[in-house]
Amino acid sequence: MKKHLLLLAAIAMMPFMGKAQGWPDNYGGVMLQAFSWNSFGDTRWVNLTKQAEELSQYFNLVWVPQSGWTGSTSSMGYDVKYYFNQRSAFGTEDELREMINTFKGYGTGMIADVVVNHRGNASTWTDFPAETYNGVTYQMSSTDICKNDDGGETAKHLAAGESLSANNDEGEDWSGMRDLDHKSDNVRNVIKAYVNFLANDLGYTGFRYDMTRGFWANRVAEYNDAAGVQFSVGENWSSQNDIQTWIDNCKWNGVNMSASFDFPFRYTVRDVIRGNRDGGAANSVNWKDLNFGGLAASSAFKRYSVTFVENHDTQYRDASNQNDPLRKDTLAANAYLLTMPGTPCVFLPHWKAYKQEIKNMIDVRKAVGVTNVSTAQKATNNTSYAVAGFRSSGAGGKYMYCVVGDAKRVAADNLVNQLYGSALLGDAVQVTKGYGYRLYMSKNCETAWVDKASGKYMGEFKATLTAVTANSGAQLVYTLDGSTPTASSTKVASGGTVNITQPCTLKVGILDGSAVKGIVTRTYDFAGQGSSKIINVYVNVDQVNWDPVRFYTWDQDNVQHNGNWPGEAITETRVINGKTWYVKQYELANDDCYMNFVFNTGTSGSPQTLDVMYANTDKYYEISSEKETDGKYKVNDVSDQYAAIPGVQVDNGTPGPVNVYTIDGRLVRYQVASQGATQGLPGGLYIVGKRKVVVR
Repeated sequence: MKKHLLLLAAIAMMPFMGKAQGWPDNYGGVMLQAFSWNSFGDTRWVNLTKQAEELSQYFNLVWVPQSGWTGSTSSMGYDVKYYFNQRSAFGTEDELREMINTFKGYGTGMIADVVVNHRGNASTWTDFPAETYNGVTYQMSSTDICKNDDGGETAKHLAAGESLSANNDEGEDWSGMRDLDHKSDNVRNVIKAYVNFLANDLGYTGFRYDMTRGFWANRVAEYNDAAGVQFSVGENWSSQNDIQTWIDNCKWNGVNMSASFDFPFRYTVRDVIRGNRDGGAANSVNWKDLNFGGLAASSAFKRYSVTFVENHDTQYRDASNQNDPLRKDTLAANAYLLTMPGTPCVFLPHWKAYKQEIKNMIDVRKAVGVTNVSTAQKATNNTSYAVAGFRSSGAGGKYMYCVVGDAKRVAADNLVNQLYGSALLGDAVQVTKGYGYRLYMSKNCETAWVDKASGKYMGEFKATLTAVTANSGAQLVYTLDGSTPTASSTKVASGGTVNITQPCTLKVGILDGSAVKGIVTRTYDFAGQGSSKIINVYVNVDQVNWDPVRFYTWDQDNVQHNGNWPGEAITETRVINGKTWYVKQYELANDDCYMNFVFNTGTSGSPQTLDVMYANTDKYYEISSEKETDGKYKVNDVSDQYAAIPGVQVDNGTPGPVNVYTIDGRLVRYQVASQGATQGLPGGLYIVGKRKVVVR
């Protein structure tokens, strides 16, 4: 039932569009960029699918990486090679389809990353793979490559008898892959078949176009018309005037066919946080200099503004790739983002780090009814302080108000009141605050409010209840069992708190005479403390006769285990069902963690297998004698055949008798042989000697 209710709510928010039109008008949705650079674990299709119900309560659109096969299990997808083969570093095509359909069931659309400015070659500098889809074979040729690709370097690599296009690139060149000639009928026909496949077969709701400065804007309009998508947004690292020109040129039959990421909006926030606006001292943050700008501030273009404050290209990656990140005041930046018009796009690392606070911000935005065409203004009467206030209109005369700035000053009630006073805040009520920000809702919202969003919390907490109403003496009533509050339910004054000590469904409403109005619901659960998890990885090499067998291992955070390449030579073995298995035990921090492997032999790591990804439970791998075209050996996962064998575990390494305890310290076996110490015990986690062992 919940799925259907969520779907109906999403349909109510989003006008039906039988024809592609770029981005809906008066759209109140929020988007999530569900990846960051090298987020191979966080963004696995199966991992996102598990989060679909939670994410869909806050995000109407989820943007995921390019999902076609690049030839590598460690690629973010921007070196795309295959269009119709949807295996990727993030999962299989079946897993992709399940993810898209699961989110769709909750009313949330998936945004595909469409990379068509350039393409990877099949084997030589100028060839492309042939792909057959629905009985039609699609293939680009060397004459589909721009004549001036790679600054003319491509022309030097042409094989005898091959040619390039007669056309130069329509936009900027991108070195490293072949820039496609979008004037070619063949290129456009292949791409139109591809985007049709994404939208009408896989089920993507819309597209994010990569590197739109590389080809003419009207091509995006043509591709969107072919696919009939409801949402399209282009990546255009340009000035506001250039982006507006791009949007104007992205028309089909006179209709705007795409929005754009609002880079000017992002630059404004970045510059204030850096402190280098208007000649300010470096790293001297002065939020009073923040002025509402970008496409989102333009009456003509805010509908087509997708606002953001950080993405995978601006984020800090490592010491050698620092890029252009926000180095402080991330919460304040997101509070501003989620107050302003345009369609805000939240960055995955921000969501992970500040989930409950960002949930609260989104709840406020949606309750007020702020959309991509709302009216907003900077509203401050004192520029002597490092704070700024912004008011954004909602539905039916409602509005939300955001104060951002110096954390100490924002935290001071008397200072905020002094700066903004009754003229600006007299008709609004504060509903949440955090480091460097406060959010207010206008009293005509006539709703109860809770400052703690739904979700999992690590322990007991207090939730502050607020009556957002013009009735200054209003009382609140609430229940903790999910029932609808009535006049006889527990009462509390506005600003009062309720202790949440166990999982519950909190419902709060404003008591209006004998009736209750403006009811809001919050559902709370308590997370565990993240107990560790032991997995055993078994490898059989009978088909290849490798000696030694090396495990090169890295985890979900790209941290190496078992040493640098080519990894550790594994000597411990077990005989199971008549086969010898090399075995290694790993401890994962929690159930969301995993290990990745390349199995190899010899001191140089050659020969080796393909990457083996996402081992999160006991795994049994057989190295096949078959190879991929790159010479790497295939690996067969045969875990289903062996996982049910009772008592199979790694020797704990203790030579003598050991005691066996449950994880909570209860002795279950005394001074037994270490080999097979847990044979016959019920499934669970045990301490054998000094090591944790999982019995399945």
